[in-house]
Amino acid sequence: MAKKVVLYSMKNCVHCQTAKKYLDQKVIKYRLCDVKTPSGQKEFNKTGMRGVPVLKIGDQWLNGFSVNSFEKIYQN
Repeated sequence: MAKKVVLYSMKNCVHCQTAKKYLDQKVIKYRLCDVKTPSGQKEFNKTGMRGVPVLKIGDQWLNGFSVNSFEKIYQN
């Protein structure tokens, strides 16, 4: 069963766009959380992370985005 993925991002973040593009190309379902919205900021603050992109993959966290790191977590 596929893991739930949440992408915490901002619209003008290049690395966030890279992560979104990768997920879209691989047809991986994810929920996008814009940290610049009040509800998104509130949710992001609870993660304890400081910068974006941050991905929650199942019950694990990935701070920043790299294909290798994402796949290791997503496929295990």
